[in-house]
Amino acid sequence: MTTEAAIVDLAALGEDFTRDPYPLYASLRAQGPVHRIRMPEGPLAWLVVGYEAGRAALADPRLSKQWSSASPELGIRPVSPGVTMLSADPPDHTRLRRLVAREFTARRVERLAPRVQEITDRLLDAMAPAGRGDLVDKLAFPLPIFIICELLGVPFLDQDSFRAWSNAAVGETDPELRMAAAGQLNRYLADLLDDKRERPGEDLMSALMHASDADDDRLDGEELMGMAWLLLVAGHETTVNLVSNGVLALLTHPDQLAALRADFSLLDGAVEEMLRYEGPLETPTYRFTVDPLEIGGRTVPGGGELVLIAIADADRDPERFAEADRFDIRRDARGHLAFGHGIHYCLGAPLARLEAKIAIRSLLERFPDLALDAHPAALSWRTGMLIRGPQRLPATW
Repeated sequence: MTTEAAIVDLAALGEDFTRDPYPLYASLRAQGPVHRIRMPEGPLAWLVVGYEAGRAALADPRLSKQWSSASPELGIRPVSPGVTMLSADPPDHTRLRRLVAREFTARRVERLAPRVQEITDRLLDAMAPAGRGDLVDKLAFPLPIFIICELLGVPFLDQDSFRAWSNAAVGETDPELRMAAAGQLNRYLADLLDDKRERPGEDLMSALMHASDADDDRLDGEELMGMAWLLLVAGHETTVNLVSNGVLALLTHPDQLAALRADFSLLDGAVEEMLRYEGPLETPTYRFTVDPLEIGGRTVPGGGELVLIAIADADRDPERFAEADRFDIRRDARGHLAFGHGIHYCLGAPLARLEAKIAIRSLLERFPDLALDAHPAALSWRTGMLIRGPQRLPATW
């Protein structure tokens, strides 16, 4: 697992680490909050584990999100085009978030609830006759895709191609395959934006094209391309894996499933516990050191070193959550880091929560005999250190 340089080689751990990274993270946490690792994707990085260290690092202004801060020696490239809120520092981040937040409001999200329910019911109707199938394919993926496309005003999306490109762009460990998928996705999004410029509507993407602030500041073409990537890719990936992971947690903890079925007033807390216990992100997007910084008594060099924050481990830290490896929908899971912390806290968190609550409650009410159709150890998990979730979730109903 380690070399003489004390590098923890995650790439050598294979599927065992992909399926269940928590024991290794706990072992590292017991040794200290920061470790030198080799990612499954290949590059060397510094991994921050534990709740307090992770929370502090998420909000540390000495860690830059800009790719221009990355050391060329890392040998990595961004997969998303343009400039996004996830690849910018203040003041650029502040400006971009302000322009988008004006349109991505809580009121707009609340108005989506009836439509989310309608689409969920339609998906469940289509599922019902088969009696078995893949819940990722039948529900967890199409629901957020339908919603984000309607929100952005994308009239048609080649879902199979988009799903394949998105999955590879954010999770493929082979850099050539990852960049090839990203290139296809970028060209597809560019065509969608061209179509939107010709046929604007009463939707979020049209609004973003014309959004301006008091100083008449607007998103330029590169920023719109980055925003299309961020909203379409991030806008569905989080919810897909929140729903998949949440349902899997319930199906593998029958007592918790029974408690939720008996009392759906527990649903809000159950979704927060799903986010804490098996959130959709294992680590957030990349951060780079501008200057040296000390974490837990260890100095991480400056000069564009890559820093990853294991939010999956932070939310399993027993110093923050008692019996952290136990799934308990009655737990007070507030304070988890599944959506990040600080200025980069996920803008789409309210939408992800809304979709998850409607999807999971409707699924359980519609199919009282819902059951997992595979041994949990046989499930194949998404590769890479960004997205956490099963590739398929076979079930019967």
